Amino acid sequence: MNSTPVDLGSVGIWSIELGGAEPATAAEAAAELHSQGWGAIWLVGAGGHGLWDSAERILQAGTQASVAFGVLSIWGRDAEIASGEHGRLTRTFGPRVLSGFGVSNPHAAAAVGKDFTTPVREMNRFLDMLDRSTPTIPQSQRLLGALGPRMVELAGRRAAGIHPFLVTAESNALNRESIGADALIAPHLGVVLEEDPARARQIARAGVGMFIGFPAYQANLRRLGFTDADLVPGGSDRLIDATVAWGSVDQIADRIAEHHAAGADHVALHVMSGQRGLPTAQWRELAPLARR
Repeated sequence: MNSTPVDLGSVGIWSIELGGAEPATAAEAAAELHSQGWGAIWLVGAGGHGLWDSAERILQAGTQASVAFGVLSIWGRDAEIASGEHGRLTRTFGPRVLSGFGVSNPHAAAAVGKDFTTPVREMNRFLDMLDRSTPTIPQSQRLLGALGPRMVELAGRRAAGIHPFLVTAESNALNRESIGADALIAPHLGVVLEEDPARARQIARAGVGMFIGFPAYQANLRRLGFTDADLVPGGSDRLIDATVAWGSVDQIADRIAEHHAAGADHVALHVMSGQRGLPTAQWRELAPLARR
């Protein structure tokens, strides 16, 4: 098994919509993202074997970007087939697939008839399973959707690094202390190309607001200094402004730079337009940032 680390570059595109698009539409969009120079294209969700087919189409569409999963639930069907599919794609395309895994929650475990003890114990158990698989997914080609300090520390020992969701730039410095100098820190960053504050926050809340109510994200946001006043439905203005980059392209660039300065190696841009479908117009507007 090729254990070469996956090169994500310094910035990539994170898309919920791309994995669910019609194959021809997805392939065309992926080819354009490759041509724009993004280091990685992030696929999101646990939608069965089709997610690996989506990854293959994206890899076939160009040679610029790697594909990363942000992240697969360890309780889903995707996790069961991950080793085989990761190995197949790596044999075909080289080390361009970074498989990300998350522990999800007890409800996800119960839905498939499994017991849930603690997040770290369950993730360790899952990583043990990966290590026993043939082919395995090398440590250098897997990462964890980690938020809490114990999961971050585990990622430093048993994965290439972490992909934290709904975090501030300052969180990268805290995570770097736990994970070490060499591990990958690749945070999600919501992006809204809108300079009107009220409209930008409205679009941001439609895109990520629901996650603020999830217990794991609430616990992490409290660790980052937010309070009950911020953890209201949809999030306070202060919370939205800290976790989502909005404004002009130059303002978005400044926010990406803040993440890098605080210790991030790669920033995954989740572009929210407030409209259905692929945000291709916004991706094109942001394309100069891919090569900065």
